[in-house]
Amino acid sequence: MNLILMGLPGAGKGTQAEKIVEKYHIPHISTGDMFRQAVKDETELGLKAKSYMDKGELVPDEVTIGIVRERLSKEDCNNGFLLDGFPRTVPQAESLEQILTDLNKKLDYCINIHVNKEILMERLTGRRICKSCGSTYHLVFNPPAKENVCDKCGGELYQRADDNAETVENRLDVNLKQQQPLLDFYKDKGYLVTVDGQQHIDQVFQDVDALLSKLK
Repeated sequence: MNLILMGLPGAGKGTQAEKIVEKYHIPHISTGDMFRQAVKDETELGLKAKSYMDKGELVPDEVTIGIVRERLSKEDCNNGFLLDGFPRTVPQAESLEQILTDLNKKLDYCINIHVNKEILMERLTGRRICKSCGSTYHLVFNPPAKENVCDKCGGELYQRADDNAETVENRLDVNLKQQQPLLDFYKDKGYLVTVDGQQHIDQVFQDVDALLSKLK
């Protein structure tokens, strides 16, 4: 099974990716992992990517697409893959279509884990971290026994700057804007399936699993 997994920050995409990989034994391919592996292997494209990353610049599409092609050509992708973080744009999606055609593969589903923005805000802004031991809490889902005090070491809890409401809302808006054309692209192609990410984690996976079991 050849899959793309999409979802906004806080939608639970990482958790579902782990569950899919564990049950179906297909490689979870994230853009970051791909770049790191290509750099480590010192492939020509990996070294090219590194030259941009070292300068803090975005890796150009042709390099990214080349690395994706290399990765999907590997033997462990013969029975399928789960792409995460690629494609990010419609031109990248079009290039992926060409790569899959060249490799005699086809996409099965683009799975979008959908969660309303208000709920994502609650999930993402509720995180608190202990200044002393680094333990993580959530005001709604995993609150400390005593407000702003770490259960483990008694240290003071704080909110990271990138977890404050203004930053989180901006991040979500940027991601929403970036994601919509891709969702439209895959909907037009007939690959898009939307799963309700507002349910319990296990129920979300049951829905995903019901979908994937049809491909076996």
